[in-house]
Amino acid sequence: MKAYAIGLYEKAMPKALSWREKLLCAKECGYDFVEISIDETDEKLSRLDWSRAERQELTALMAEVGLPIRSMCLSGHRKYPFGASDPAAREKSMEIMEKAVVLADDLGIRVIQLAGYDVYYEPGTAGSERLFRENLAKATAMAASRGILLGFETMETDFMNTTQKAMKYVDLINSPYLGVYPDSGNLTNAALAAGGSVLADLETGRGHLVALHLKETVPGKFREIPFLTGHVDFPAVIGKAWDLGVRRYVTEMWDVGKADWKEDILFARTQMSALIDVVAAAKGGR
Repeated sequence: MKAYAIGLYEKAMPKALSWREKLLCAKECGYDFVEISIDETDEKLSRLDWSRAERQELTALMAEVGLPIRSMCLSGHRKYPFGASDPAAREKSMEIMEKAVVLADDLGIRVIQLAGYDVYYEPGTAGSERLFRENLAKATAMAASRGILLGFETMETDFMNTTQKAMKYVDLINSPYLGVYPDSGNLTNAALAAGGSVLADLETGRGHLVALHLKETVPGKFREIPFLTGHVDFPAVIGKAWDLGVRRYVTEMWDVGKADWKEDILFARTQMSALIDVVAAAKGGR
């Protein structure tokens, strides 16, 4: 058995591709799985209402291509957050959560990455934080009922831009179904801003890290930075994550309309896999 798995974030590929084309692209570039995006757009949120036939068709396609979808980036809560002041938005947030858990179960998805926001489009308050905690407990219970792991993404905002801040809520909920799914780029920017250490921050999540987003950043910028052109110390971050038991990695990148987009995906996979392989070899694959 391979010592780890590396996945491809769906948004790295052109939106116009069919699911067959996306799965084939990931397979041809050497990935082990795809991470599906359920973001705040109506198009992506509508996936939560796929029919039974549509879900079965996609699972059959995964089997045919020989490459699965095994994690979900659920960023739709940015528009409909757990801590929203509007009761209708909070109700929608829980509806999204329940549907996401069911979809994950139907597709064989193991991990749902949660956006670490109490609110996004309104100011955070003591009230929004309280509502966030209350609804997070409900969300975790939903996931537990289907055996799905939830993992907080460390974000670009102060509310949850570090592993340590995410662990506050992991400890509070105290469930084996809630952990942290850190973002290497966001952690690097947070450490730079605070004069801290990415590796020391990751250590605070020991025993609770479900996977790792491998993403490049530069100071003050969080998206669309080509791999190995920024300031993320991938060898150090991967080495620390491995020591902490992480065995699932996803290259987070975005299609920006380049003609050679597939070459960028292949470059990300080969470079990140090479770094993980070095760490795995040094640790005896354990």
